[in-house]
Amino acid sequence: EVQLVESGGDLVQAGGSLRLSCAASGFTFDDYAIGWFRQAPGKEREEVSCINTSDGSTTLVDSVKGRFTISSDKAKNTVYLQMNSLKPEDTAVYYCAAVFAPYGDCHTYADHLYDYWGQGTQVTVSS
Repeated sequence: EVQLVESGGDLVQAGGSLRLSCAASGFTFDDYAIGWFRQAPGKEREEVSCINTSDGSTTLVDSVKGRFTISSDKAKNTVYLQMNSLKPEDTAVYYCAAVFAPYGDCHTYADHLYDYWGQGTQVTVSS
């Protein structure tokens, strides 16, 4: 059974940091790319970042560059999203998702192409 389990969401003050985790199981980790998405109330879901677990290459949306970092731990089949200098506009439910991408290039996959999704974790940034 495929599972993606997010954790690490919390309430934090602006300027603070959080690290989200996405623990994956039930599929071959190296064959999939992992993406982090977020959805704020009343807004469309947006992709924040993705990582090709095969080679570690990453993509970040412009609004989080310099503040967020995505990484993976193959030994733990886990992907992390380190979020620093958080802003109130980062408030959202954050989801991780996996897409079959044996050749990498996760940034070419739109969200509707992702195969598996986690349940989400709430991040709230107070001003």
